[in-house]
Amino acid sequence: MSDTQPEIQPPDDELTLGDHRFHSRLVTGTGKYTSPEIAAAALAASGCEMVTVAVRRVDLSARGAGSLFAMLSEGGYTILPNTAGCYDAESAVRTARLAREMLSTDLVKVEVIGDEKTLYPDVPGTLEACATLVKEGFTVLPYITDDPVTCRRLEDLGCAAVMPLAAPIGSGLGVCNPYSIELIVQQSSVPVIVDAGVGTASDATAAMELGVDGLLMNTAIAGAPDPVRMARAMRAATEAGRDAYLAGRIPKKLYATASSPLEGVLGAGS
Repeated sequence: MSDTQPEIQPPDDELTLGDHRFHSRLVTGTGKYTSPEIAAAALAASGCEMVTVAVRRVDLSARGAGSLFAMLSEGGYTILPNTAGCYDAESAVRTARLAREMLSTDLVKVEVIGDEKTLYPDVPGTLEACATLVKEGFTVLPYITDDPVTCRRLEDLGCAAVMPLAAPIGSGLGVCNPYSIELIVQQSSVPVIVDAGVGTASDATAAMELGVDGLLMNTAIAGAPDPVRMARAMRAATEAGRDAYLAGRIPKKLYATASSPLEGVLGAGS
C-alpha cells in the first residue's frame, strides 16, 4: 500500500451567470480602498474573478497606467458594471446601456435605490428596469430585498440571478433573516447571490451554508483595518461555507449521541 494518499479532485462546481462561468463564488467591489495598491492586493487575495464597478461614480474611460480599468484588465477580472446611484428605472436603464457601450459587456448589476437612509432597493423600479434590460439582451443581476415573491418575479422576467440583501449595504450586520434567504434558495432555479450586509468571515460562511450560490461584498473587505488579510479570510470562508453546504450538516438534536461506536466494545451488551 502506498504511503501517500491519492489527491481527491473536487467536483466541477462553477457559478454560471448567463454565458459567463466562474470558479470563484466571491464577487467583490472596487470602492472605499485607501489606495490602488491595497485594492489590487486585496482583490488578488480574495481569489475573485468578477468585480463590480459603479458606472456613475468611476471614470471607466480612463484607460492609462494607474487607472482602475487598467488594474482590472491586468488582473484578468471580469467587470460587472452596476447602476449604483440610480433612483428610478429610467436612469438605471440608461446607465446600463452606457456600461455596455464602454465595456462591451452584457453583464449588469441593477440597483434602483428607494431609500437614502437604508439604501433599500425600490422594488417596482427594479422590476421595471430589469424587464427592459432583459428584453435588450443584458445578463441582468438585480440587487433586491430578501423577499421570495419579488425574487420569483425577477426570475420570471428572465434575470440570470437574484441578489437579495443580507442586511443594509455597508452595515456589516450579517444575514438578518436566514429563513427568507433559505426560501429564496429553495424556490429559485437561477443562482442566488447574497449582496450586502456581510461583515466578517463567519457571516460569509453562514450565508453560504444556507445554500446560496455566491456572495458579493465590498465594505467588509475594503473597510477592514487590514483589507488584504480580510480578503483572504473571506475567500476561505466562502469556500468553507460552500463545502459545508454540499457535504450536508448532521441533524440538530436536543440530547447527546455517542461519537464512538458501542458495538464490539468489551462488555457492551452483556
